[in-house]
Amino acid sequence: MVWGILEDKHMDHVPGTVLLADTTEVPTEYRAVPRELLKRGRGRNANIILSPQPSDSPNDPLNWPTWRKDIILTIVGLSAAVVGAYGPMLSPGFVEIAADLDITVNTLSQATAWVILLIGLSLFIFNPIAKKIGRRPVYAISSIIMLTGSVWGAVSQNYSSFLGSRIYSGVGMAPYEVLVQCTIADMYFVHERATRIAIWNMFLLCGISGGALIAGYIIEDQGWKWTLIWCGILFGILLPLVIFFVPETAYRRQSWEDRLMAATANDSGEESPEKKGAAVEYSENPSVAPETGIQMEKKDSFFRSLRFYSGVYTETPLWKIFLRPMVIFWYPAVLWAFLLYGATLTWIVVFSVVNAVIFTAPPYNFSVSETGLISLSPFLLSLIGELISGPMNDWVCLKLAKKNRGIYEPEFRLPPIIISFLIGVAGFFGFGATVHYQTHWSGPVLCFGLANMSLAFSNASVFGYVIDAHKELSEEGIVIPRTSVCEFVTNLIIYLAFVAINARNLLTFGLTYFVNDWLARDGVLAVFNVLGTVFVIVNALTIPLWIYGKRIRSYIARNETLRRFMHED
Repeated sequence: MVWGILEDKHMDHVPGTVLLADTTEVPTEYRAVPRELLKRGRGRNANIILSPQPSDSPNDPLNWPTWRKDIILTIVGLSAAVVGAYGPMLSPGFVEIAADLDITVNTLSQATAWVILLIGLSLFIFNPIAKKIGRRPVYAISSIIMLTGSVWGAVSQNYSSFLGSRIYSGVGMAPYEVLVQCTIADMYFVHERATRIAIWNMFLLCGISGGALIAGYIIEDQGWKWTLIWCGILFGILLPLVIFFVPETAYRRQSWEDRLMAATANDSGEESPEKKGAAVEYSENPSVAPETGIQMEKKDSFFRSLRFYSGVYTETPLWKIFLRPMVIFWYPAVLWAFLLYGATLTWIVVFSVVNAVIFTAPPYNFSVSETGLISLSPFLLSLIGELISGPMNDWVCLKLAKKNRGIYEPEFRLPPIIISFLIGVAGFFGFGATVHYQTHWSGPVLCFGLANMSLAFSNASVFGYVIDAHKELSEEGIVIPRTSVCEFVTNLIIYLAFVAINARNLLTFGLTYFVNDWLARDGVLAVFNVLGTVFVIVNALTIPLWIYGKRIRSYIARNETLRRFMHED
């Protein structure tokens, strides 16, 4: 038992447990692999055995230069930031926009709820597409939808047209909530992911907060439709960047069995089937990997990397792709992620829906631009939280793995939840109390920022744990020939992120649809006391996950029904 984590009694190696440090004690999953074939990091990470293990191909995203990976992350991150701003950016002007469209504020807030619902529903379309034919076409389609949806909203003349543009745009917003995490998993190793997830979340949360901050001034000086015009301009800039500088990051790698067979055949002077196939497919300027003797792919040219269709990445039937999220939702790790991430972000969305009602009324009497300035608090605190949380999460994992004889457990992602819990309690309970007792405006504004900072701290732990915990369905025993463990893990991440985020979207739709009526009936103190209590309860679920998480991973890995259902055809 490691620091309260209960050891499993049924498996010598529990999936999700990986070797990060180069020690003499090698976990079972690596014992069949010659140590000289295991690739390691460079520089200060030279003692870290890379997980996932990259192939020898220059087209493998894991082998791309770090600068190229970071450029891709920056482009999709900036797109995610504008997407994050698109939803709540109108909130400072809710009262003014409602009057202009001749509707009530509650009806306008329901438009936000419909956007969130469409984000959730459209993921059922984009998830199979991204899994079947890759991420790149989905990113391009999403950016085109956001560009045209922004233009539509800007020229709308009535509420029906405005609502239609918001619903249409909700379809395009969906991929940037899920696929960025999958792209991170495609390109980065385990020990690099938390920092990159934090960077993506920094873009997204700063977009959510910063968008409302800037939109307040735009609405007051130029009119609310100009917020949509500016979004259209930004998407018009980002769309070419996505098309020309975001190549396909999905990749099918050989399994370790194939690599070892090829190496054995090479040593004995025989030519493996894979090697023969590679020689036929890549006849121009072939090169051979020195470690395995496998013929490597020719590096794609820049123009070849621009193609939108690069093949099919899974033979799994579509009906399975649709049904798998329903099954994975009940995985304890995913259910925990939904409850923690979903509840926290949903409660933060509530702020954007109610802020205009609270701060434009007495005793604060804020203008539209002043209401937008409220978002400066979550913007700054989210930025600080994201800058700290990712590196801190990676540092904690490496530190605990080192103390654990170089063996990493996914549960090592969970300790930083303590920090997000304390900050969130102050944020949610504090906001209700400061508004109810009519303190100085700095009180609720600070609490608003603390709630957002709490989410920034928890994101690295939540997504890092979900991504790392479920590798049991990708063990060598169920992966088909010519398909690597790492590829299947990456495909599985799509499901995990899809379930946690999509369930959150459905939860948010329900709450934002009636929150203003609830606020008017019971008051801000009662509303935020309920939200704060739920926040405490879902955070407390991290404790049993820390204790029993390893045994849960083992149970799921040993469940033959799940293994067959999640098998890649």
